[in-house]
Amino acid sequence: MRNRWAQGIEPRNFMWVLKDQLAISERPGGYSRNHRPVRRQEEIIWLRQAGFDRVVSLLPTSHNLQAYDDLEVVSSHLPFASDDDPRTALAPIFTSLQNWLDRGEKVLLHREEVGDEMMGIIASYLLWSGRIDSSTKAVSVVERLMHKQMGPAGRMLVASYPAWSNASH
Repeated sequence: MRNRWAQGIEPRNFMWVLKDQLAISERPGGYSRNHRPVRRQEEIIWLRQAGFDRVVSLLPTSHNLQAYDDLEVVSSHLPFASDDDPRTALAPIFTSLQNWLDRGEKVLLHREEVGDEMMGIIASYLLWSGRIDSSTKAVSVVERLMHKQMGPAGRMLVASYPAWSNASH
């Protein structure tokens, strides 16, 4: 039993976007009223045991950052709020993410939950990075990955891509 707990618990809604390179999940420990500090600790232990080099929080607030430090997990805070202009907010996030991936880091990206905005951010990143060449394909790939349809908030992020993509890299 002790060995199982030493391995931690996989974060909720964990999934790979780029196998063994980039993954997403909801905030370790859950979100808002469902947040549990003990579960957060177990999920961070799992991330450390799984060999993640960096946890990236896209939360507008600094929740969890001290917990990562306490458990010796490298973290970065790249806040993205629902009302941020994606034309200015996403390019720096994607540039940092790409730099870490280019260095061979294994990265987990999280928000409060894995919902429409996370879907839109991931689809936009796949476009920005050149891994997918059209917004329609990016939406389709992310919908298949997450086994659900992308809603209006995510689609708006993807639709904003042409406006900011050329200046980003």
